[in-house]
Amino acid sequence: MTATLSGPRSAEEFAGRRVVVAGLGVSGVSAARALVRLGAEVTVVDGGDGPAHRERASAARESGAAVRLGDGGTLPDGTDLVVTSPGWPPQSPLFAAAQAAGVPVIGDVELAWRLRGPGGAPWLAVTGTNGKTTTVQMLAAILTAAGLRTAAVGNIGTPLVDVVLADEPYDVLAVELSSYQLHWAPSLRPHSAAVLNLAPDHLDWHGSMDAYAADKGRIYEGNTVACVYNTADPATEELVRRADVTEGCRAIGFTLGAPRPSEFGVVDGILVDRAFVTDRRQHAQELAQVTDIAPDAGPAAPHNIANALAAAALARAYGVPPQAVRDGLRSFRPDAHRIARVAEVGGVTYVNDSKATNTHAAHASLAAYDPVVWIAGGLAKGATFDDLVASAAPRLRGVVLMGADRALIGEALARHAPDVPVVDLDRTDTGAMAAAVRAAAGLARPGDTVLMAPACASMDMFTHYGRRGDAFAAAVRDLAGGAEDAR
Repeated sequence: MTATLSGPRSAEEFAGRRVVVAGLGVSGVSAARALVRLGAEVTVVDGGDGPAHRERASAARESGAAVRLGDGGTLPDGTDLVVTSPGWPPQSPLFAAAQAAGVPVIGDVELAWRLRGPGGAPWLAVTGTNGKTTTVQMLAAILTAAGLRTAAVGNIGTPLVDVVLADEPYDVLAVELSSYQLHWAPSLRPHSAAVLNLAPDHLDWHGSMDAYAADKGRIYEGNTVACVYNTADPATEELVRRADVTEGCRAIGFTLGAPRPSEFGVVDGILVDRAFVTDRRQHAQELAQVTDIAPDAGPAAPHNIANALAAAALARAYGVPPQAVRDGLRSFRPDAHRIARVAEVGGVTYVNDSKATNTHAAHASLAAYDPVVWIAGGLAKGATFDDLVASAAPRLRGVVLMGADRALIGEALARHAPDVPVVDLDRTDTGAMAAAVRAAAGLARPGDTVLMAPACASMDMFTHYGRRGDAFAAAVRDLAGGAEDAR
């Protein structure tokens, strides 16, 4: 099931409507609170009934919403509209009941877009299989450097509904959008948007790669100035070709090489713009040095250079001057667990990329280092690892495997990198990460990088990829302390 354009179209039209909000997460509680303020009769439903659900239910009830726990599949009588949280799959019984009753279903992003109104802040939107959060944060830093009131929002930070209803208006928003959110947002029309890359992910939710790509491509619909795509990923350009955009909207590529006209790229270590210049056939505008990208974090990995180019393209599409691109990239600080340098111990650099929860992200991370001792494994989520291992094999010094589905990676290593030493840790206890770091240290030589880029989800051993990254960083610090004590 997909969202439709029916239902209330402005803030005033929600008054008196009976609205069901699906899900008691952050976005669900935000939607419920806003809808109550607009005069809607709101019922929040959620299939869970644990302590955390009850605590959030209390907060929703305090705002004036009714809450029904333990039953997320029954549609209350008289419902006019369903607003879903992003994670609820289209096959959910609640949506089947809504479809049978002729009740429209929209997502929290669609709700925010409708509440935004015609005079609301423009949205510069970003999606992709990987790199969304980093790119949106880079974009927000650039917009801030240009003196604009902005925020990094959407699938990151503050819920969009809260932002569009804020008392102090924003000039422009940097919006991260997941495929889930785009699926339920049929009327979304950003100022400009970027699809960073496409690789198989969340196929259990979408049903197929084609459906996943189609939902990602929704971000380009109705763009007014620029559809930004990755020249190294033809699937992103194909989504631009399929999009129904506003007359005059342009396709803008980004590349790690020298750019052609209407592209952003890199020339002699300089990020340049050949799209938003007076004579793009003869002229390129210098924006920043590659070394300007989060300089405190160390040398920028190739995929973060690509992220910076995409952010720069969206900012320039909005009219930001070149100096603001440079200043914004200099001020940007990456989140923890994303290519985060932890320490150097005995001439070996230890890098935490716990956020690399799929093969596409791990591929980008591995491509940034040579030689590398790779710590990998966890929950594979149906992924296969042959392509990843085959591409990384020439740069692998060794591999340490851990987690529930480590054997899948081990089998790929046996096929494509049989000479690479592998340590297989058959344990999932709290000390497993420390053992993995010690094993990696035993494989590494001075000048190497020990990289934790698991290519898998963390929930077999940790509640969140952040906890996994924290455990890695703590183990590295312990290793560093032990090395210091041994002197």
